[in-house]
Amino acid sequence: MLNLSPYFPITDPTLTFLVVLLIVLSAPIVMGKLRIPHIIGMVLAGVVIGKYGLNILERDASFELFGKVGLYYIMFLAALEMDMEGLRKSVPKMTIFGLLSFLIPFILTYFTSVWILGYGHEASFLLGAVMSSNTLIAYPIVGRYGLQRKPSVTLSVGGSMLALLLALVCVAALTAAHESAGGGFFFWTLFIVKLVAFGTILLLLIPRLTRWFLRRYSDAVMQFIFVLSMLFMSAALSEAIGLEGIVGAFFSGLIMNRYIPHVSPLMNRLEFTGNALFIPYFLIGVGMLINLRLLFQGGGIVWVVLAMVFFGTVGKAVAAYIASFLFRLPLSSGHMMFGLTSAHAAGAIAIVMVGMRLEVAPGEFLIGDDVLNGVIIMILFTCIISTLVTEAAAQQIIIRDKEIANEDDAQNDDETMLIPVKYPEYAPELINMAILMKNPKLNRSLVAINVVYDDSSTRENQERGAKLLEQLSRQAAATDVQMQTQVRVAANIANGIKHAFQEFRASEIIIGLHSAHVFSSKTEKETSLLADFESSKGRFWGQFHQSLFNGLNRQIIMARLCQPLNTIRRIQVAVPSRAQFEPGFYRWLERIARLAGNLECRMQFHGRSDTLAFVNEYMRNRHPNVRAEYHSMPHWNELPRLASTIADDHLFIIVTARKGTVSYKNAMDRLPEEIMRFFSGTNMLIIFPDQFGDAMNEMTFAQPQHTEELSYYDILRKWLNRFRKYLTP
Repeated sequence: MLNLSPYFPITDPTLTFLVVLLIVLSAPIVMGKLRIPHIIGMVLAGVVIGKYGLNILERDASFELFGKVGLYYIMFLAALEMDMEGLRKSVPKMTIFGLLSFLIPFILTYFTSVWILGYGHEASFLLGAVMSSNTLIAYPIVGRYGLQRKPSVTLSVGGSMLALLLALVCVAALTAAHESAGGGFFFWTLFIVKLVAFGTILLLLIPRLTRWFLRRYSDAVMQFIFVLSMLFMSAALSEAIGLEGIVGAFFSGLIMNRYIPHVSPLMNRLEFTGNALFIPYFLIGVGMLINLRLLFQGGGIVWVVLAMVFFGTVGKAVAAYIASFLFRLPLSSGHMMFGLTSAHAAGAIAIVMVGMRLEVAPGEFLIGDDVLNGVIIMILFTCIISTLVTEAAAQQIIIRDKEIANEDDAQNDDETMLIPVKYPEYAPELINMAILMKNPKLNRSLVAINVVYDDSSTRENQERGAKLLEQLSRQAAATDVQMQTQVRVAANIANGIKHAFQEFRASEIIIGLHSAHVFSSKTEKETSLLADFESSKGRFWGQFHQSLFNGLNRQIIMARLCQPLNTIRRIQVAVPSRAQFEPGFYRWLERIARLAGNLECRMQFHGRSDTLAFVNEYMRNRHPNVRAEYHSMPHWNELPRLASTIADDHLFIIVTARKGTVSYKNAMDRLPEEIMRFFSGTNMLIIFPDQFGDAMNEMTFAQPQHTEELSYYDILRKWLNRFRKYLTP
């Protein structure tokens, strides 16, 4: 047998960096399949490659250097992403909630560690600081629902900032007291003086330097280096006066928050550099310290995990519900505050790493491997709890506040339809459908684009695209409709479409969901490839369709038309429950009502009675000439039942939803499979309506941009179902 042990651990710098890059590349993909925050994936990868795992890499000086930089970077970015304006408006309430969110978990965890786990006072103090802080892992969920300005969210962000700051100050005080071998009145007086002096110097120095530099120098590289210089200057000053460097990093982020807009190129460079290199290095290095063998040496670590998860989470819940009661907020707001403040990630890891460096005896540190392992596992559980609670609370708040879409939006909308086209056999039908859907009174032009890959065939494909767009322009002109056209070159088709969407300030996208038989003029090989593509369940949405509806929060209509629109006799629409709470409710309803009116065909709506009531009222008021019928469909699972009612000359419209929106339901995950099984060959539109909030299309250390259509759990479920069929006689 080949013996590979002499080659490991890898010490060559080139191979070490290669292994780290492969981990950074693969962790979001694997964790996306497992529906686990990718921050956990980095840590678990470190466990596997470390000396306690497969011993692939040695934790050398590069992990020490980049790891410390990554630690500072996490705290700096957390401060930069705070909504400072919202915090200023609710300082008193924020202060109260921040103190509650800090003190209650701190006290519960401290006494639990002393009485139940049997730790010393210093270790218990540090664990209390771990559980009193929190990381806003679930904040992207709030962004998807557009609830950033809700009082409960503002209080949660402000309370998180204050709780984390107090936890870091406690850790810094513990470190200073430990290294000073004692304390006393003189020590604490000097510590407070140094802390005040440190804060005053940074508050006076950094804003003046930042304004002077950013006004004088506009070079992107120089601005980036300047911001990093301020970050590490603050961290160095923090360490110089006996505080931890993470305090300075966090404080400098708060000060520079107003000078670095969240959507600025400078912010993008800062996040990109941290997410691509420094933060992954830190997380992987943390994982390399974890010894999983301790899990099999006794039940101590199990008690550590249970105690921290239970009492820390209970402490955050008690603080949230007490604050919501004091501020007379609804119970759903308390759920939101609990969900946002219950996750632990970056701050917990940073604080535990401090404890692992504090030596209480020769060779013995304040925090041992069992506590480190317990904290890592605790992070996983609290991230899951936070995500589930925040998701449920967001939906409750939307329904509670009756934020039903405004009917006037349909009449005063920003109608600019973007139509990506590629195939000459299919593009005219998309243009025709857009013409039938548009509002003739607005006289807005359509936008047709052809995006080609940046490869060796670019010039040839550009010429084909230009000819196609010229034909489509003549088609639109024949109906007295203006059309803008553009041929774009892009390395990624989805990104090319999204960039065009922004440039043309489009309101929606109409794109084809192609089926193999449409392309009769294609070669046999191409048709076979398209058929294989259509039959692949995991790739139903296409190479870039999924990226479009995940990356854009505006309406997207995907069309599969097997016959000309003017031969359609009836339109059937499946509407999900709670669709009336989506802001794009009346936009898609207006589009399909115009389509039905221009085609002079009947409509049948299928959905729950409360949702259909809004549809009925709108149709009676705005489109009384359209013949519409309404049929009850209490549950989305009944969608396959409609297959028997749809004829070849019907158009079936499915109004679906993106994950994380109020009308989304788990049954929609089976939509591709159900369409191919029950609606093969059916004329179909799939509509993703406008959703709340901004598209969360930037990757942060808490939320990767990469998403997976199918999780490993879905794949396993399908494999088990297939295996069960083989066993069934």
